[in-house]
Amino acid sequence: MATAMAAVGMLLLRRGRPPPPGLGPGPRRYRYKEKWAATAPRIPPTRLALHHFDVNYSLQLKDQWPSVRAGLLCEQKYGALLNSFSAVHHVAQELELLNATDFVSEGPKKAQPWQRGAAAEEAGREESVSQEGPGEGRTVTQAEMSPPLLASITSNIKCYTFPRGDITRFRPARPDTLGLLDYYLMDAASLLPVLALNVQPDDFVLDLCAAPGGKTLALLQTGLCGHLAANDISISRTKRLYQILHSYIPGEVRETVSVTSCDGRDWGQLEGGTFHKVLVDVPCTTDRHSVMEQDNNIFHKRRTKERQMLPMLQLQLLMAGILATKPGGEVVYSTCSISPLQNEYVIERAVEVAEAQYDIRIHVEDLSHFRTLFQDTFSFFSDCRLGELVLPHLTANFGPMYFCKLRRM
Repeated sequence: MATAMAAVGMLLLRRGRPPPPGLGPGPRRYRYKEKWAATAPRIPPTRLALHHFDVNYSLQLKDQWPSVRAGLLCEQKYGALLNSFSAVHHVAQELELLNATDFVSEGPKKAQPWQRGAAAEEAGREESVSQEGPGEGRTVTQAEMSPPLLASITSNIKCYTFPRGDITRFRPARPDTLGLLDYYLMDAASLLPVLALNVQPDDFVLDLCAAPGGKTLALLQTGLCGHLAANDISISRTKRLYQILHSYIPGEVRETVSVTSCDGRDWGQLEGGTFHKVLVDVPCTTDRHSVMEQDNNIFHKRRTKERQMLPMLQLQLLMAGILATKPGGEVVYSTCSISPLQNEYVIERAVEVAEAQYDIRIHVEDLSHFRTLFQDTFSFFSDCRLGELVLPHLTANFGPMYFCKLRRM
């Protein structure tokens, strides 16, 4: 009956007449069920990352964690790596007028008074020891253990930074008359692994995980590489590396660079014992990116297994770098993570594996002089057991950047 009345009401509507009360179509009911889209996780990966860091890094850094946390969540600070191949010579003067300084050359200048003071203190200690008699009261100081402060720094690299607390931004890079860009903007702490590698004239150098290309570019700025092999497993990231090389490096210098896209873990078998210096800048949790960016975030639930396997991947890459090095050669391992599981523990395990499985003895080099050289530019973690770690800080918001140097004996 109700259906018939509704049909009559619809017929009257079609003829333009309003239906009598009670004959119109009744309200329709729709079945609705709220669903969560599979592509929109309830907890964003940035919040998962921050929770993970709160739990773990607060134990590691203790009272320092709140300031480091604030630095991670604020805008990153950059340095301007000057392009020595560019024809623009006024760039350094322009940056100095803005109150930026080349931290690479300024560090040793500021460290010289410290060196003289340490030398005078040590001379006084030796004099007192000689009065006590041989072998009595003798202690080895950090100044003695560290290599000469200037020996591991190449003057060819110039990277300008603004002073602590100065949040001025650099202008975008500009091309010169040949089309080469005048500088490359990068986290200035990323330059420290390259400086630690201490490239010498005509060295054969391997950048095992090279893309997107900042450290590769810095290696070329030394002007010392006899040959540079730049490798990255990702083809899309390798394209970015090619773009960097073409934007900053002249053709005749690019001929000394070979770019490959293979699994870095296989490099020890491909070209074992070939290189004087190897940089192993491994994939990691990329702490700053993880708390700031949703895209390509390793804390996404779909990437949980990948994140858990990172230390194993890092160890395999470091072992490949060690095997690719000539006896007496040097490897620098680096990450942009604070995690000791990705830093010191990988170093310790690599030393064990190298000796147990390959009969290769590894010496972990002392890099404490980097703290002395660059303490005015970066905030270093004082309790790093092996290598050095730059921590983000609101007044010097670089990093995080961990780096450790190994010598194949």
